[in-house]
Amino acid sequence: QVELAESGGGSVEAGGSLKLSCTYSSRFYSRLCLGWFRQAPGKEREGVGIIDRDGITKYERSVKDRFIISQDNAKKILFLQMNNLKSEDTAMYYCAAAANWRGGFCPLWPAEYNDWGQGTQVTVSS
Repeated sequence: QVELAESGGGSVEAGGSLKLSCTYSSRFYSRLCLGWFRQAPGKEREGVGIIDRDGITKYERSVKDRFIISQDNAKKILFLQMNNLKSEDTAMYYCAAAANWRGGFCPLWPAEYNDWGQGTQVTVSS
């Protein structure tokens, strides 16, 4: 089991930036997939981006070139730098982990992730 906790959400005007953090801890895992997800009111939870081993990242199309995922392995912190924010980015943002992933590249599907943080709200005003 992986424990996760997000921070850094808030309110920002369109065009602004926010940086989310997610601290995580786990006792043991063979391969750990970490990702950021979001859920807007009335919508399904969707993948924002993931980071795989060797720091390889993959993003949902609408945030590509605006959001950047990074990781501090030593401190076990996952980051999401969000730039040029738009009103449609307004959502509750979650970090999640899939420990002992046995597939290929880490997935962007929420259903594949077993452990979740409590979420942090991001509100973008236009």
